[in-house]
Amino acid sequence: MKNKNSLSRRNFLTKSALSAGAVGLGLVQVQGAELKSTEKGSDGDQSPINIAEEKPKTNSDGKVIAPSPLIYINTLFDNGSPLFWNIESDGKITIELLYDYERNTINRANSHWHFQLLAKPGSDLTLVLKNFYNIWNGYLDLTDATEETICFVSEDGLNWKSIQTKLLDGQKLEVKVHMNSESLFVSRLEPYGLSDLELLKAEIAKHSLVKITEIGKTFEGRPLEIIRIGHSDAPYRVFIRSRAHAWEVGGNWVVQGLIRSLISDSFKSNRYLDRYAVYIMPMANKDRVVRGGTRFTVGGVNLNRNWDKAADPKYNPENAALETWLEQMIKHGLRPDLAIDIHNDGQGNLHFSHPSVNLEKYMNNMNRFEKILRKHTWYTEGAKKSSFKNSGTFGEGLVERYGIDAFIYELNANWIEGLSKVPYGEDWELLGKQLKEVFYDYFKNE
Repeated sequence: MKNKNSLSRRNFLTKSALSAGAVGLGLVQVQGAELKSTEKGSDGDQSPINIAEEKPKTNSDGKVIAPSPLIYINTLFDNGSPLFWNIESDGKITIELLYDYERNTINRANSHWHFQLLAKPGSDLTLVLKNFYNIWNGYLDLTDATEETICFVSEDGLNWKSIQTKLLDGQKLEVKVHMNSESLFVSRLEPYGLSDLELLKAEIAKHSLVKITEIGKTFEGRPLEIIRIGHSDAPYRVFIRSRAHAWEVGGNWVVQGLIRSLISDSFKSNRYLDRYAVYIMPMANKDRVVRGGTRFTVGGVNLNRNWDKAADPKYNPENAALETWLEQMIKHGLRPDLAIDIHNDGQGNLHFSHPSVNLEKYMNNMNRFEKILRKHTWYTEGAKKSSFKNSGTFGEGLVERYGIDAFIYELNANWIEGLSKVPYGEDWELLGKQLKEVFYDYFKNE
């Protein structure tokens, strides 16, 4: 699938990569017998890496025999993932992905990879990806490396196709690729980087139905924005947040599809935007997106936790800025009527909250929303049962603290049941286009 934003991923030393301090993070080829190394990044990004290796094979003159056609692995671009790599004696390429960590807990996460292979054209490479022993809410989580895990490849960083991985013993994933040319990009999902978002903003900024407002800065000082589509005096308001977790690209594709659909034909859009306005925080975890991380911010924070209390602006400026914006909206009589936090996982469920206040009214609204979602989109997966509770999430925080009907929408990263296919960016964009009808129906009888 072709990325409509025409990314400059082929330009390896992008400004985004350099501003993230990418130099030195992930371009290490190990040749010693054993290496103990520590990535020295920002708080929440310091992790000891232990790599035990075989001694390289040599010829009679003592020269190391090159066992692989691999030339280099490049990660110095927007969303390139930090890693270590090594060519083993059997020619396989071991790729040690780096975890990101949560402040003040033992939680760690690794679900993302995005790098560029440089190798001899016509060659075949076998990659072995490691470090998928994640810790989620204090428990070992093995759901990010499974038999269902898919991968994407692209020769130019623009046109992507999916390939299957193979689960190996020890929570490793094997990926086999063929080099039609010297270059091949490899990614967990079809990428959407900060450069994509900047191109989208430039595309829509001057449209009469669009207003882009900066509401704060990330931990590393990148601007956080709210994109409004529609009129400030619309009868109803929808708020959508995407990319709270950096690897979960689905939300960016969804909001891009929604935005483009709502502004593509102003006459038809009036039908929708006379009824509601959409407010979007398109990339909440920008720093970690640029750095090619998985879950936590570079401040070591999970942006989908601790919504039961005010965010610490020192370590969590992303949520603090959003809270301030929500409070200002409410102060001016513009409380969102519906809020959705879009994520990715391996199931694709809606996660409705179970607040301690107004539970019956909230659940009635959420059940009604799910029925409308089934009617107008390819969604079929279902919702978590009433016994499910994940305290401190975005959904529960917005319901209990701000009186906003809110929930989490997890898009399945490996399979779309309603379309019977693996998910490409264009499939999630389609969902975004379909959501405009969902919101229209949802507010019809309010």
